Amino acid sequence: MDWIKVIVEKLYKKYNTRNPYKLAKLLNIHVIKMDLHEEINGFYQYEKRNRIIYINSNLSDEEQLIVCAHELGHAILHIRSNTPFMRKNTLFSISKIEREANRFAAELLIPDESFIGYNNIYVIASLHQVPVELVKLKCEKLF
Repeated sequence: MDWIKVIVEKLYKKYNTRNPYKLAKLLNIHVIKMDLHEEINGFYQYEKRNRIIYINSNLSDEEQLIVCAHELGHAILHIRSNTPFMRKNTLFSISKIEREANRFAAELLIPDESFIGYNNIYVIASLHQVPVELVKLKCEKLF
């Protein structure tokens, strides 16, 4: 089984939520929404043992949730790494830590059960209000 999936499932089992905001609060990770440059969706910062997620407040609620899940991935998988800004095309990034954060977001926001009864990635993306790219990423490890 994929190590990122194992981490997400342990978090879900322990806290009984897939909501990245709730998980961040339970894990003492600060989430700050603020007006960031239009090309910056968000970023993660580790400073003096504090973990902080910054999210662009100009994004839609759905986009902010996805950014929070992605940056939460950094906060959990790459604890002491300050990540670069998550820009508009991060879902297509080739950077290892960005791919891992995307996998974390996909595992967190799209439960395996979503694929029971649905075999269309566009339907699943719409159901969970996530980009199709995240569903495709989830499918890579699921099947």
